[in-house]
Amino acid sequence: MASFFTEQQSLDVREGLARRVQEGWFIGLAPYGYRNIRVDGRGVVEIAPEDAPKVRRIFDYYAHLNLTLDDLSRRLYDEGIYYMPSQPKFSTATLHYILTNRAYIGEIKHKGQWYAGKHEPLVDRGTWDRVQILLGGHVYHSHEMTYGGELIECGHCGHPVSGERKFKKTKKGLREYTYYRCARYNAPDHPRIRLTETDIDRQILAMFDRMRIEDEEVRDWFVKVLRARTKDDQERSRQQRIELECQLSKVIAQQDRLLNLRLLEEIEAETFAAKQTELRDRAAKLKVQIDATDRSHDENADIAIKAFELSQNLRAKWVTADFAAKRRILEICCLNLRLDDVTLYPTIRKPFNVVAEGLISEESRGDWI
Repeated sequence: MASFFTEQQSLDVREGLARRVQEGWFIGLAPYGYRNIRVDGRGVVEIAPEDAPKVRRIFDYYAHLNLTLDDLSRRLYDEGIYYMPSQPKFSTATLHYILTNRAYIGEIKHKGQWYAGKHEPLVDRGTWDRVQILLGGHVYHSHEMTYGGELIECGHCGHPVSGERKFKKTKKGLREYTYYRCARYNAPDHPRIRLTETDIDRQILAMFDRMRIEDEEVRDWFVKVLRARTKDDQERSRQQRIELECQLSKVIAQQDRLLNLRLLEEIEAETFAAKQTELRDRAAKLKVQIDATDRSHDENADIAIKAFELSQNLRAKWVTADFAAKRRILEICCLNLRLDDVTLYPTIRKPFNVVAEGLISEESRGDWI
């Protein structure tokens, strides 16, 4: 009887935990950023007012400021954002755990699978997806304090070009200089080419100069044309939204069929949970894409005009920017950069490429760019 009672009690506990997860509640201690409370005698979780803003800041910084985990840890500490009183500084392991924890997008982990939770997400899906892409396999790689490191591709072998800072003793003391070279610089068959950051700066400033339009009347005309061009994009966005909504409907139908199979016990619980997570991720990404296509004509026009205004002031911004701001400017303006010998060949993003290549081209048609 004692053995039977023990086995039955164990079974009741497992079933109770499974029901709690299916209802959308954490088992045990809630993750950092949330706190456990009791409501009407039942344990639930809510957002921790002190720690939740820290989690949001961690995701925002990593998603948009081009920081490594080491850089992120230092920045949080310098800004007075502390992990806990006994351990003020966030460790890289803690930051990695936070950045990869799906609980912050509203899910709960149980027996290796993720289920939809009832707690309020701390991070939006777009930021989460961006962070996962940025993490992908290079989590603990330190970034040198140079704006172009690994943004530039070697034209000879296709490997990334890294930036390095060196110090040289002179009569006036230590002199700092920065140069760029391919990651395979020491390979036997690779050209031994190193380019100083001054040379890179000169070529980038020349690219910005090509974008600048001196004539004020031409700039006004360009803004007018940008507004007209966005009308064509509106119809394309509408068609794209229809297609995305059709795909989302199919995913929702698949979720319903999957649930019916589980209710009929035709598939195992683990298979159901894994497939459910996959379909939930797909539906979330489709919703993000649909939201992105919902911008109105005026919003699209404003974005294009702001991009154009930025292109007219890039030289001034570049001269006064630090290495992180310069790196961000390059990411905004360029799809990629290739270094052939000592010449930098940028592939410029739209609409900056239109300004850089000139307003009038063989493809121009009247008032159209």
